[in-house]
Amino acid sequence: MNVIVNGRHLEITPALRTYAEEKIGKFEKYVSHITEATVSLSVEKYRHKAEVLLKVNGVLIQAEGVTGEIYSAIDDVVEKLEKQVVKYKEKLRTYRKGDKKAGGVGTEELERGGRIIKHKRFDMKPMSPEEAVDQMDLLDKDFFVFANEVSGDINLVYRRKDGNYGLIEPAK
Repeated sequence: MNVIVNGRHLEITPALRTYAEEKIGKFEKYVSHITEATVSLSVEKYRHKAEVLLKVNGVLIQAEGVTGEIYSAIDDVVEKLEKQVVKYKEKLRTYRKGDKKAGGVGTEELERGGRIIKHKRFDMKPMSPEEAVDQMDLLDKDFFVFANEVSGDINLVYRRKDGNYGLIEPAK
């Protein structure tokens, strides 16, 4: 596993790098196919923040921890990642058994406003809407854009206010 440790407004000391690598390295025991782990450590006034992004078989698992001290922020994010890794492994088991959840289909009106302040690019692995919902839950996001494995089109799944999920597909 390749562990990348970045610092924003913070100098990454060898001790801090070693601590982060050891904490994140223990996930290799639980999930065997982690290709990369990106650890971003930052300081904003009195807030110390640790963000971790794990790439596992094309699936992204992300968590973030904010505390008053950088080492405790790393510990906090590791606890959150443990929960997410357990959730990921349970979902893998249910897919192997053939027990899949059906995602709800619907549309929701989006409000327009603001400006684009962040731009991201990522590889889209073709997947089913159910897998996209699982990926969205692992990333702890409210929506997820993916390539539909059946049609090849770009789709979007999102979490509705009633707790169900919605799927947006292009019209034919």
